[in-house]
Amino acid sequence: MAIKRLDHTSIVVDDLEAAIAFFVALGMELEGRAPIEGAWVDRVNALDTVRVDIAMLQTADRLGRLELTEFRSPAVTRAEPENALGNTLGLRSIMFTVDDVDATLSALRMHGAELIGSVEQYQDVYRLCYVRGPAGIIVALAEELT
Repeated sequence: MAIKRLDHTSIVVDDLEAAIAFFVALGMELEGRAPIEGAWVDRVNALDTVRVDIAMLQTADRLGRLELTEFRSPAVTRAEPENALGNTLGLRSIMFTVDDVDATLSALRMHGAELIGSVEQYQDVYRLCYVRGPAGIIVALAEELT
């Protein structure tokens, strides 16, 4: 048994349009979108009457994919605390390597991103920062210096 690939990461959001705009501003491309519902999706999620709208985005190199999901039914459940930090159990962040942290941060701020902490340099290798993105997720940005 072997993993063939990491196919995509899924993020549940409360505003699909705003989340799409955020990740497009980051540099991702919208691959497609679709409404999803039916008995099979209820069974796979162990939920009743699932009705969602999804959008698939991909990185410019086509190697990374992100699924954004907005639930129409059932109602979403909010994580506690809502703006959890990096030491909270579970999936905390998704990291992207970008060509310019400052320019990316500026573009994302126009879509509601808030800087967590500060932009820092790790040795002579990276400039790094974390921002709070759609639905409170943490997006890490890394600029390679070498």
